[in-house]
Amino acid sequence: MAMDDFNERLENAAKAKLAMKTRALANAPNNSPGHAERQAERIAVSIARDGRKAEAEERKRVEAARVAEEKAAAAVQAQLAAEAEKAARDAEANRAANDALALKAAQKAGRDAKYAARQARRESRRA
Repeated sequence: MAMDDFNERLENAAKAKLAMKTRALANAPNNSPGHAERQAERIAVSIARDGRKAEAEERKRVEAARVAEEKAAAAVQAQLAAEAEKAARDAEANRAANDALALKAAQKAGRDAKYAARQARRESRRA
């Protein structure tokens, strides 16, 4: 008698499992009408999203290349400006040095002229 109860419980459990599997299969999304259309729509949306993502990455890459090119051009411009400024400073320094030399030469010529005049006066007094 106890064995009959045990076997009966096993049979009931197996029937319940089978009923659950049957319900689960009946309610599975694969069996519902329109599942294929919804799945195709999801795939299309996913493909479109991937396309937009690839386009955005391409735009970012192009923008990064443009920014890098602009930075390189700015660096070249800055280098050229620095070289021009250095050349201007060097030219100004050379001009100042030449002016100083010319001033010293003029001062020396003035001193020499005074000395020559003084010597000429002395010579004229002697004669």
